[in-house]
Amino acid sequence: MLRRLLKEQDGSTESAMVLIPVIFLFLCSMQLVTALFYRNWELSDVQSAASTRAISGEIVNGDTFISIPSPDRFQDLKLLIVKKRRYIPTLVPVFGNLLVHRLESEVTGVAIVEPQP
Repeated sequence: MLRRLLKEQDGSTESAMVLIPVIFLFLCSMQLVTALFYRNWELSDVQSAASTRAISGEIVNGDTFISIPSPDRFQDLKLLIVKKRRYIPTLVPVFGNLLVHRLESEVTGVAIVEPQP
């Protein structure tokens, strides 16, 4: 009976030795996918906010304006730059110990300010 029990346990150590690196690799790849997803989502959100603010003329604290000289002296262009930072959740606990600071994403949205009539 003891021999049959031991025989049934064959391969459990080997599968555990394979399973741990596979899980780590999966979590690392999910960390990369999550970081890209958050960056793309924030980029879309910031660009939409910059376009909306440029059309409506609303100004939020932290927005930056850059004047662009134009050949037409009555038509100087203004560029609105909106920046946003967001922390990315850490899925692999080892990354939190290796990095000095948290993972974060900084994105920038740019739009031309429309002249108000």
